[in-house]
Amino acid sequence: MSERFYLTTPIYYVNARPHLGHAYSTIVCDAIARRKRALGIETWFLPGTDEHGQKIERSAKLAGSTPAEFAAKVSNEFRSSWERLGLTPDDFIRTTEERHKRGVQKLFVTLRDRGYIYKGSYTGQYCVSDEAYIDGEPGTICPDCGRVTETVSEENYFFKLSAFERPLLDYYESHPEFMAPDSMRREILSFVRGGLKDLSVSRTSFSWGIPVPGDEKHVVYVWLDALANYITARGYGSDDAESKARFEKFWPADIHLIGKEISRFHCVYWPAFLMAAGIPLPRSVRANGWLLFEQSKMSKSRGNVVRAESVADVLGVDALRYFLLREIPFGQDGGFSFDALVQRYNGDLANGYGNLVSRVVNMIHKYFEGAVPSAGKLTDAEEKLSESATATIAEFNRSFDAFDFSGALKTLWVLVAETDGYLTANAPWKKPAERTDADHAALQARVLATAAEATRVLTARVYPILHASAEIVWRQLGQGEISEASKKNFLKSLAWGGLKSGTKFGEPAPLFPRAEKDAIDRMQNLEDQNPHSAVEAAGGNDGKKAPAEVTCGEASGGSAAKAPKMESADQTKAVEAVKPAAEKAEAPVATAIPSPVAATSVEPVAVVPATEEKPLISIDDFIKIELRVAQIIVAERIPKADKLLRLEVDLGYEKRQILAGIAEYYEPEKLVGRKIVIVANLAPRKMRGLESHGMLLAASLEGGVPALAGFHEDVPLGARLK
Repeated sequence: MSERFYLTTPIYYVNARPHLGHAYSTIVCDAIARRKRALGIETWFLPGTDEHGQKIERSAKLAGSTPAEFAAKVSNEFRSSWERLGLTPDDFIRTTEERHKRGVQKLFVTLRDRGYIYKGSYTGQYCVSDEAYIDGEPGTICPDCGRVTETVSEENYFFKLSAFERPLLDYYESHPEFMAPDSMRREILSFVRGGLKDLSVSRTSFSWGIPVPGDEKHVVYVWLDALANYITARGYGSDDAESKARFEKFWPADIHLIGKEISRFHCVYWPAFLMAAGIPLPRSVRANGWLLFEQSKMSKSRGNVVRAESVADVLGVDALRYFLLREIPFGQDGGFSFDALVQRYNGDLANGYGNLVSRVVNMIHKYFEGAVPSAGKLTDAEEKLSESATATIAEFNRSFDAFDFSGALKTLWVLVAETDGYLTANAPWKKPAERTDADHAALQARVLATAAEATRVLTARVYPILHASAEIVWRQLGQGEISEASKKNFLKSLAWGGLKSGTKFGEPAPLFPRAEKDAIDRMQNLEDQNPHSAVEAAGGNDGKKAPAEVTCGEASGGSAAKAPKMESADQTKAVEAVKPAAEKAEAPVATAIPSPVAATSVEPVAVVPATEEKPLISIDDFIKIELRVAQIIVAERIPKADKLLRLEVDLGYEKRQILAGIAEYYEPEKLVGRKIVIVANLAPRKMRGLESHGMLLAASLEGGVPALAGFHEDVPLGARLK
């Protein structure tokens, strides 16, 4: 095994504050780093923030700050979050740092001098949200985020990506370990075999980026800039001897751990840049799946994010670490819910490992004055537990090194159950009448010494994952500070039999108090009290939600037709309830057909009988709603979505995409050319991977059939209704 190890997290974009999806990737890296260090391997663990690009420039403007101020504030949110979660990075790279700028400019010049960069011009589609070039015609939808792309026409420098199609395919074939899981590997192979086009690597339409050396009107393309962090953080671009030595020692990286949505950048563009520059490629790129909440990817644009701190404040950091690594098979999408978290916490931690530790430590204090007894003559039961523990160590190692963290923890918890069962079967707390005092004392000593040793082995193995709890237990077992043991490579020599008789135990202390029924409510309340908008984090938007965070039914600043907040189960019920409510109405009811709010449901504005009393609103409330005239220019059905149509509408001053739940009542081809009314200042939402920006207005007639609002007169597009 290599005596040095370098691993990196994704470099997080500062357009969003840190949430559980970010924490998942970083916690995985932290667990790997802790284990490597405890095995005596010199380890470098690098997270950071990606702070340049057009999206940041726009977000800063919205927040009323400079891009530098905006980026610094959100970057600090990430650093603070990692500190609060007890993570142990060895560095934290920001792409606005001078060391990074110097390295990126050196890389750009190297690529240009080696003949792989040339000047040209680009006209095509660009997704600002993903900072990615997209093949297609004007109006093309970004395949990753679902937003409508923008047409860009500007002078650019280009990288000869097309020259690396065959070299990349050859490298993939000769290095099958380079990328995983297999699903990502198949996707990348298909992408490269489909043909590579030269890639624009500079922009001139905005200025927030690293200037191209010698041609400062250009800034370096954000992905060339961001990817270079992995080498600039280790000294690339520096002239001093110490930085050069550090780069030579730690590069190539052993693992780039990424989210699967950025695999193309890391498995195609990044190795091509490195090949062109004559720099060795990283040894492995590993992608984790998406963290799903309410059945869709956790992201701020969907408004379904959860902060790691909300969990840590209620159940502790280790509860979160354990759940993420045990519940979610690495490389696959995994679901998160507060209910599943509490069940796993109570079942595995409170009633499992925590209960075992409590039983062992308390009984040794009770029966042996807190000192480990001599086990004496062992029986088959002790030999069996010893063999199981030894096998567990080996199996845990294999699973962990294969990124099967869930399997590794499952193996450990089999030993937890086996040790607990061993205690129960021998019942050292109960003396049968036929057993002599001497025999019972011998049984107590043998059983508790054996159970304590099994607990020591379990605690050592689980340390990289449950580091805070392992610290407490290690002291209770009389082993001192586990952080100091880690520095002395204690995992390298871990074996059965290391707990010596006479070892004085520390005082018992609670480990995982059982989570009560209110734990879920407490975590949810913390979420409700903490917004996730990066714009708001930077002090913009007057303390209100940023537009991307506004839920369906909320116009900017609030609307009289604001839909009530619903949990996912309630949303499903509400969708089904729309028709009956309309059928019961005594007269046609004006209502809005909402744009989607999540990948699994549409949150409707509640339809109420016309006779029901509704609170009056002021003119100030009403004027916040921006109603405008639009014309449908494209209408088509969405595959596997019986109720939705995808519409493109022309407002005169811009074109938008809107998803509307009217597919059961309108034939798409008959809608083209029709003028309608839309809520123009409703925040964008996503459904089925597509963005919907706006809401159609309709009257709900008897039977729940919608009638689109329109005009008899010739009203110009974009006209505002007053």
